[in-house]
Amino acid sequence: MARRAVFLDRDGVLNEPIIRSGRAFAPLSMEQFRLVDSAVTDVKRVKAAGLLCIVVTNQPEIASGQLSAASLETMHRHLKEQLNIEDIFVCGHGSEEGCVCRKPRPGMIHQAANLRSIDLGSSFVVGDRWRDIDAGRAVGCYTVLIERAYSECASADARVGSLTEAVDVILERL
Repeated sequence: MARRAVFLDRDGVLNEPIIRSGRAFAPLSMEQFRLVDSAVTDVKRVKAAGLLCIVVTNQPEIASGQLSAASLETMHRHLKEQLNIEDIFVCGHGSEEGCVCRKPRPGMIHQAANLRSIDLGSSFVVGDRWRDIDAGRAVGCYTVLIERAYSECASADARVGSLTEAVDVILERL
């Protein structure tokens, strides 16, 4: 039986991005990794509605050597423990590598859908950048953009200002 899911970007959606000169960056250590205030409650609301919560995140800092696999694993263990996330899919490639998993390509979403028997047409993608939204649109998910100064996104099914508002939109559509 096909299930429904919410695919969540990590940085800027579940945890606070690090902003420097108007640009968003991923945390590179546990000391920099801070969940957004509403994350625990919002993920519980999604799960209570019967949807899987799956993180799909580009982490090119792995390829560039700025982020160690051990630090990434520590952050993701914390994320799973705090939020009870079903799974986390990571693309550690840089944009120049042209891999199929790096958003805006939908490789991570396809991988999760195949592994978890997810019906993409009745699922959702929540992100804070155009890459997240384009990946969701490529597979037929309903897309929700958490608008940030750096989003650079012209097309999303819904635009909101916070994770809580994104979850409200998703729950209204169920």
